[in-house]
Amino acid sequence: MVNREAPARQVRTPRKGRILRVELRRSAALPAGVLLLFVAFAFLQLVSGPWWEGAESWTAQFTSTAWWQRFSMVLLWPLAVTAGAVHGIRDRRSGTSELLATTPRPGWHRATRSAGAFALTLSAAYVLVFLYGGVRVLANDGYVHLGWLPVLAVGVLALVAGALLGMGVARAVPSALTPPVLALGSLTAVLAVHVTVTPGMVPNRIVLLSPALSQVYSTFLTVTWRVHAGQTVWLLGLAATGFLLLVARRPRARLLALGPIALGAAVAVPLLPADSARNYALDKASTALVCEGRVCVTTLHEPRLAALKGPGEEALRLLGRLPDPPSAVRESVDPWPGEGNGGTKATRSAPVVATPAVPADVVPVDFETPALDGATNEEYTRALLAGAGTAPCLDADMSDPAEERARAYDRTKAVRELAARTVAAAWFTGDLEPLRGAAPLRADAEALAGPAWDALRALPPDVQRERMAALRTASLSCDGDLLDVLKGGGPR
Repeated sequence: MVNREAPARQVRTPRKGRILRVELRRSAALPAGVLLLFVAFAFLQLVSGPWWEGAESWTAQFTSTAWWQRFSMVLLWPLAVTAGAVHGIRDRRSGTSELLATTPRPGWHRATRSAGAFALTLSAAYVLVFLYGGVRVLANDGYVHLGWLPVLAVGVLALVAGALLGMGVARAVPSALTPPVLALGSLTAVLAVHVTVTPGMVPNRIVLLSPALSQVYSTFLTVTWRVHAGQTVWLLGLAATGFLLLVARRPRARLLALGPIALGAAVAVPLLPADSARNYALDKASTALVCEGRVCVTTLHEPRLAALKGPGEEALRLLGRLPDPPSAVRESVDPWPGEGNGGTKATRSAPVVATPAVPADVVPVDFETPALDGATNEEYTRALLAGAGTAPCLDADMSDPAEERARAYDRTKAVRELAARTVAAAWFTGDLEPLRGAAPLRADAEALAGPAWDALRALPPDVQRERMAALRTASLSCDGDLLDVLKGGGPR
């Protein structure tokens, strides 16, 4: 009788995709991604804040979308850390730590699958929020570019690093108290440097170690490469330390796992800018000028050039009555809305980025002001003629006295300036009409503008022209009372 040996059964190695699906189904990765998606949407879409307002809203431009998401890291990063910590104590909670330690498969194999599941779900949730904002930007005719990519990429890296750090710390300290302690600690740390601490109290380099960015100040700004580079090095160090803590089984290995975070800090801190003024810079691509004839706008607002061209040329024609008239209409680039001429405008706690000075022979256009929102051609022209073709020195739309920037605000001077700018526009068009916007001051300004307009028209034409030229000169330098200049008193 011939003995035949039974064929050996082949042991199949589980496919990587199957292991990943198991991790997604049985770990906290998928719930963490869904929760992060919900929190991010609720924060940016349902909670009212500065991310809803004006040209800097989170659905106005791609850079603003990515930037406001980084601002929301104040909530999202502690969430990623906590979710990772919950996963990190899974083995101890289920009582399988000793069993898994005896398996022949290296520990880093299983850790890689868990980390990959978290990286996938958190990254997908974060990118989905950006894609939603991006679709809204395209619907609003936003400027299409790739300058937002580093801001988004560092945000994704921050979430992955936070989750790995939470996993590693929880594996090293497998206590039920670890997740809540990490949640409270990470939230407190991020809030401390961005919200509760007085600006300037914490060194700028320490502030930038936080994955969250400050609020968006202007659509013309972008984050500098030094901030991107320093934060990337620091977050890679965090991620490496978290992963090494996750796979470490002995105290010595856990001690050595602290090396990457120390190295990352040693490289990142000197690389990050010490002065907060170097955190942001003007985006050269978005501020490049696009012109039609003598009328120019930035690339960011190129769709508005067609509406501005006719009124701009008409304003230049009318301003030709002055002795030394301006020769072009150009969009002004002010990275800090509410600040500017003569230092009389609002003061922000954020650093000021140097901007090119507007030449004296240029009529500036500011699309950030309410005066040009939905304006007709006639209203565009009148806005450009206000102040004899100059930018306002004071914010005529200041309406919230509780704001810090309103403390040094001189309402009386703002009313008189608005009245003088209204009369200047009327001198070129022939009709005294209120300027668009400036609702809080309009009634008081109209009461002053009427008598000033009548007095100006009673003068000889050559004297009127001299007064208007003097008003333009005073407005360019923000020197003196413009209404007194119209009356012949000169700046004071």
